[in-house]
Amino acid sequence: MNYEDLITLGIAFGLGLLVGLQREKSNHEMAGVRTFTLIAILGAISGFITRDFENPYLIPALAIAITGLMVTSNFMKIHTQDDPGIGKTTEIAVLLMYAIGVYLVLGDRIIGVLTGGTLVILLYIKETLHNFIHNLKDKDLSAIMTFAAISLVILPILPDKTYGALDVLNPHEIWLMVILIVGISILGYFVYKWLGKKVGMLANGILGGIISSTATTVSYARYSANNHSISSVSAFVILTAVTVSMIRVIVEISVVAPNELPFLILPLLVLFVFMILLSVGLYYTIYKNNQEEHMPEPENPAQFKSALIFGLLYGIIILAVAFAEQEFGDSGLYYVSVIGGLANKDAITLSLAHSVRSGLDTELGWRLIMTGVLSNLAFKIVLAALVGNKQLTKWIGITMTLSIMVGLLLIFFWPESWHLG
Repeated sequence: MNYEDLITLGIAFGLGLLVGLQREKSNHEMAGVRTFTLIAILGAISGFITRDFENPYLIPALAIAITGLMVTSNFMKIHTQDDPGIGKTTEIAVLLMYAIGVYLVLGDRIIGVLTGGTLVILLYIKETLHNFIHNLKDKDLSAIMTFAAISLVILPILPDKTYGALDVLNPHEIWLMVILIVGISILGYFVYKWLGKKVGMLANGILGGIISSTATTVSYARYSANNHSISSVSAFVILTAVTVSMIRVIVEISVVAPNELPFLILPLLVLFVFMILLSVGLYYTIYKNNQEEHMPEPENPAQFKSALIFGLLYGIIILAVAFAEQEFGDSGLYYVSVIGGLANKDAITLSLAHSVRSGLDTELGWRLIMTGVLSNLAFKIVLAALVGNKQLTKWIGITMTLSIMVGLLLIFFWPESWHLG
């Protein structure tokens, strides 16, 4: 007895049952729990027969037969019911369920299971999905279309090879980093859309860190300039956003240099935990004056111009890192990290992670990334001072300076043997 075939049949049964339950719960007369379960089993059995008896005609023949049955059923509904309510979703789901049953046998079982699970979810969230689409604004649709264009249209046509005198500029890899950053920003943007504008101080800071800690700093600094009573609240939101942006740094490293992550992550986590403690301390300091603030509406995070600028900046930093390493050694790389951190923390992090993956020493790599992060923290103090009021500048100055001091201690005194690798 082939137990693998029994498992495959059980998976087909389970997927058919799930889809059928959803369709029957939605009062669809075309096909319910029994029909979908039988369709999935029929697909699996036809796959077994095709595999064992090498009969390539059975699968398409049964697909045509199922289609004929659905056409006949709809024809009868049209002539016997005043309001037949004929759609396309259930019919397509029936054919897809049959194809999944076949593919579980003849293809990759994992892909079959994922496809079946996705089908169940899509059918289940119909109303939520329709409401989401109905509530989309023009800029929301623009963000989705821009992301689709940069990931599905531009990326495939870019050459996957290096160019330039230093042989480090790869258009395909550069654009992958653009997609990563834009994708993270869009995720935060739509989380904001889902939660709504009034989500409280902590959620404002978290969303701000996901979308853009710099934009959050500027927005809340402006708030404090116009209303001195919310200076401490604005400081907490900014600090939380900057703290959460450390997660972005770790995610970026894990995507670009996953094999080196255990050697890079620990000191960054220490700084992250310290900044969490700072955020908690600041929260309890201002707890008595806790106010619910509106999260400022983010701009479209997927503007094509912004994507191009980030890609250009990332390429320039990669080139600068390679040039500095070749001409000036480690000291030159630290200068690049400081300047890169001021310009764009994501770009310097990704470019240095790329260098680590290409052979840069991991001990030097995390220190350079930390330097870029600390440079960006100093930039936040400057922003708060330029845009906000004195009270906000004091809070941001104290918390960011403490974080910079801890980061410098980590850079100079972290033992080389302390890592997760």
